[in-house]
Amino acid sequence: MNIRVLLCDDHEIMRSSLRALIEKQRDLRLVGEAADGREAARLARELAPDVVVMDVAMLGVNGMVATQRIRQEAPSVKVLALSMHTDRRFVSGMFAAGASGYLLKDCAFKELANAIRATACGKRYLCPGLEHLRPPDDGHAPPASKPRPLTAKELEVLQCIAEGLSTKEIADKLHMAVKTAESHRQHIMDKLGLHTVAELTKYALREGLTSIET
Repeated sequence: MNIRVLLCDDHEIMRSSLRALIEKQRDLRLVGEAADGREAARLARELAPDVVVMDVAMLGVNGMVATQRIRQEAPSVKVLALSMHTDRRFVSGMFAAGASGYLLKDCAFKELANAIRATACGKRYLCPGLEHLRPPDDGHAPPASKPRPLTAKELEVLQCIAEGLSTKEIADKLHMAVKTAESHRQHIMDKLGLHTVAELTKYALREGLTSIET
């Protein structure tokens, strides 16, 4: 039985390389590709892959937001994070969002293929060198990482704020009314107890929601 795989990475070269390698595996079948998190969430609903190989740091909807959305809308779909980041904030953030595994982009392809297989079987996977960041077997985030109080849409809005978009630009980008964007912004501030764009941006950077430097 083939394992159905969906790739999500905002770099065409990376997707092309992974596509060529996956297609050589008899038990892996590529069913789709996405260039950002929003497209990945849509394709996860439509194609119902077994595993989504998810880049973490992307502009637009990043891997954490997309993973949380996929786990909410298509809970049977597993997510395997593939990232260059070794920081605890990225690893714990992806597991907190619902990922089943975390792998570094400099790994050998054989390891990625094995991680896909393990994830598809319901196992947790963490690449060697990051074992000290492994979450508990019960699937919850480590005690040091509090559960995210924000919804997937609020996380998406927060990422846009951190990237410097105005309320109108956020509304246009996320296809919502300006008043709705303003409401989300206020809810985010209320939930986090933050009151300025600078504070929100620092929070987004700390939590790995964006890699943009300020």
